[in-house]
Amino acid sequence: MAAASFTRLLPSLLLLLLLAGAARGKTVKRDVKALNEIKASLGWRVVYSWVGDDPCGHGDLPPWSGVTCTQQGDYRVVTELEVYAVSIVGPFPTAVTNLLDLKKLDLHNNKLTGPIPPQIGRLRHLKILNLRWNKLQDVLPPEIGDLKKLTHLYLSFNNFKGEIPVELANLPELRYLYLHENRFTGRIPPELGTLKNLRHLDVGGNHLIGTLRDVFGIENGFPSLRNLYVNNNQLTGVLPDQMANLTNLEILHLSNNRLIGSISPKLVHIPRLTYLYLDNNNFIGRIPEGLYKHPFLKELYIEGNQFRPGSRSKGMHKVLELPEADLSV
Repeated sequence: MAAASFTRLLPSLLLLLLLAGAARGKTVKRDVKALNEIKASLGWRVVYSWVGDDPCGHGDLPPWSGVTCTQQGDYRVVTELEVYAVSIVGPFPTAVTNLLDLKKLDLHNNKLTGPIPPQIGRLRHLKILNLRWNKLQDVLPPEIGDLKKLTHLYLSFNNFKGEIPVELANLPELRYLYLHENRFTGRIPPELGTLKNLRHLDVGGNHLIGTLRDVFGIENGFPSLRNLYVNNNQLTGVLPDQMANLTNLEILHLSNNRLIGSISPKLVHIPRLTYLYLDNNNFIGRIPEGLYKHPFLKELYIEGNQFRPGSRSKGMHKVLELPEADLSV
């Protein structure tokens, strides 16, 4: 009896499976066109595994390598594109900006050249943009400020120039901002201090000028900041007392600038300060004794300044390497 019932139901079950498969097989045409455009125009080394016309896979064909798709109603859309360390050569693929449901774009460690196109601002769902270790150049388009959901922005180790766009302060969810090892000029926008979620700011290894007093000019700015790297620039002026208000700060990297004056004893009151690099500036005076007794401070590096005799470093002075931030969406 049970076997007979199952036999009668079998055609219906097969029909349901076929319909479900058909639904899963529909990828929105916009995304199919965009990724096939990229495949045809750039000749990426990854395309040997990009088989078929549907980047989300079809029939027996799997999704293209590095492409993640998500079901939305009757269609699938591309939500992640991760194609890194495969020696992609050529300009930034503008067709990527047609993947309007993209949440993660990771093209790091390739050989992309030219500017980031202003159309990047169309990716309103983007949370992670990772373009580090390329050969990208020109100024950053202000349209990056339209990516309101962005949490991670990795642009380090490129050839970007011009000023750091103040529009980055329009990214309320931004947590990690990596701009180091480029050719940025001008000042660090103090408006970045309004980013209430910003934990990591790295602008080291550029040609930035100005003073830290200007950077921290906004009252109660940078409330979540844990790591600040402004090393290897051309910053001048003194360490402002306002820096003591960075109560979440753990790493302060000021090496190789043109900073002057004495070290404010108020830095002692940063409760979780763990690494403090002051080397190769023009500081004078004494090191506040409280820094040597600070319960969290592991590294205090002061070489290449004009501190009074008896001032000493603290710690082993190893190269500081931080673990990568979590890039999961």
